[in-house]
Amino acid sequence: FFFSSRRRHTRQRSVSWARRCVQETGINAEYMGFIINMVEASIGGVADKLPLLKTNAGPKDGEKWKERLKEEYKVLIEYIKLNKAQDNEWFKLEPNKEGTKWTGKCWYICEMIKYEFIMQFEIPATYPQSPIEIELPELDGKTSKMYRGGKICLDIHFAPLWASKAPTFGIAHALALALGPWLAAEVPFLVESGVVVA
Repeated sequence: FFFSSRRRHTRQRSVSWARRCVQETGINAEYMGFIINMVEASIGGVADKLPLLKTNAGPKDGEKWKERLKEEYKVLIEYIKLNKAQDNEWFKLEPNKEGTKWTGKCWYICEMIKYEFIMQFEIPATYPQSPIEIELPELDGKTSKMYRGGKICLDIHFAPLWASKAPTFGIAHALALALGPWLAAEVPFLVESGVVVA
């Protein structure tokens, strides 16, 4: 399987998380207002239209994991279709044979310039009770909103949301509600500060 979503615009989600991240970065008021407005405008957007998953199984659950993986693929395909309908494609993703390791690319358009990053994650043994930890290794050490190894920081806002929705949230929900808002909050700041260049 190969999942692709091509991002042209900068709309994303998770208002309180994005607002806090943008405010803490010291980004100028114009950027801050722009990003927060984009995030708020999308609250009723794509993520709310994603189906919820039913199978409560992780990689160690044998046949049940295969069933969960089928659901994950279906929801990812639906997410990609929704993104295409909104001209909002922004990632490509491919799993290994077991569906436990995923690699690909994500990108963000800032001031009409595309910034592309390698994306990877592994499904944890405690999944779906625990969320995936999305890594952008090229940005490792370039922002305080990241852990060692390039894992994006999602503890304060996304982890509690995931915990309240487990096991119904999956990979597509993590992309829509965690990685997307993180990119929307961090990339403009990293570009403005000269840390990331095209």
